Amino acid sequence: MSRPDPTDIMKKYLLAILLFSSTLTQAGALSVREQARVVNELVSERLDTLLPPLMQRTGIDMWIVVSREYNEDPVLKTMLPAEWLNARRRTILVFALDPNSGKVEKLAIARYDVGKAIKAAWDMQRFPGQWDALVELVRSRQPRKIGINTSTNFGHADGLDHTDYTELMQKLPEQYRSRVVSADQLAVGWLETRTEREMQIYPHLVRETHDIIAEGFSSQVITPGLTSTEDVEWWFRQKIRDSGYDTWFHPTVSIQRSDTQNTDQVRSFSVRPKSNVILPGDLLHVDIGITYLRLNTDIQQHAYVLKPGESAAPAGLNLAFTQANRLQDILTGQFRELRTGNQILASALAQANQEGIVATIYTHPIGLHGHAAGPAIGMWDMQGGVPGSGDAPMHFGTAYSIELNAESQVPEWKKNIRIMLEENAYFDERGTRYINGRQRELLLLPRKPSMH
Repeated sequence: MSRPDPTDIMKKYLLAILLFSSTLTQAGALSVREQARVVNELVSERLDTLLPPLMQRTGIDMWIVVSREYNEDPVLKTMLPAEWLNARRRTILVFALDPNSGKVEKLAIARYDVGKAIKAAWDMQRFPGQWDALVELVRSRQPRKIGINTSTNFGHADGLDHTDYTELMQKLPEQYRSRVVSADQLAVGWLETRTEREMQIYPHLVRETHDIIAEGFSSQVITPGLTSTEDVEWWFRQKIRDSGYDTWFHPTVSIQRSDTQNTDQVRSFSVRPKSNVILPGDLLHVDIGITYLRLNTDIQQHAYVLKPGESAAPAGLNLAFTQANRLQDILTGQFRELRTGNQILASALAQANQEGIVATIYTHPIGLHGHAAGPAIGMWDMQGGVPGSGDAPMHFGTAYSIELNAESQVPEWKKNIRIMLEENAYFDERGTRYINGRQRELLLLPRKPSMH
């Protein structure tokens, strides 16, 4: 019988370690290295598959994106490789649509390639000046319409700063200056459109957000009479970080309760109440979102803290929750391609009014940003429509935070409350679907967290 090869033993040992590590990361977030790999694959896919049709749709055959280090254009940030945490010196990206092939050249007037997808195109021997190198590239491609990131309605698409704009326009010959236009529709299209690969990943993000909420709104975290809303907020913040994710805003936890002095249900959205100790009989609300692989979630859910002897929430609270679910259905039922956010808002509010629902709708796109680019469907203080961003049309392949509230009378409490819900959904040719379902009933405490 031959002795085992020590090399084979070592290989099997290393493989076992790798498999074990893989199991650990699959339970939460990937390792930082693996996240970088996925991010770079997503960026390459987006550049290859989204840019050609978006540039054709907007009629822009050259898109110039300029940023300086630590003052990055929001669009450029989404195009950088994972290894680049910022732009380097002045980074100029140029995307040129070839009218014959329909393909897009991806070039950088920079000292280095910008990842593997965007190649450096600055011959510093011929053109020591960076702007001169850009002008030569423009001349060689002869674009009919040059898009730059300036926008009145979308901050995401207004990333070209004053200095870079001034220097660009001074350097461009007159014949090309007259061809410069706002690229805001192209920038919004780039930011709002989700790829097939992104939508394979997105359910994991939303599921993880739901699971974190379920754990936070459980007896594992909350002890009525001792735990405050601020305690739970910081638990959520720490849990997100410990799970390998990040968050794009600080989580908020608030309370509505039966006493008439508590008016949290009619609070202004701009003024959050101070920390409150959670008590039996409280209706809890959380607003939370995670960031992972450059994608974002934004979720709001409710939980009820059972009083001694109770096995269910008061019937009035459950009915109020059903009303809010119905409002979600009314809103998403109005989604149509090319219908504007303001049109969707007006139609949804009218239908809700007909059904006797006291509604407030403030739904927004979600994706590479939490409050992302695309059609705004109301804001909490703009129920008559949102000028500018509310006039943007809805396109297929886009994701939204279905954010709203329905106000209802709770007979047991002798007061009105608001059920404030927010769930992430995807809109395409087949309609609207929630990315990982939605809350359909109140979470109850005390209970043990769900195990996944």
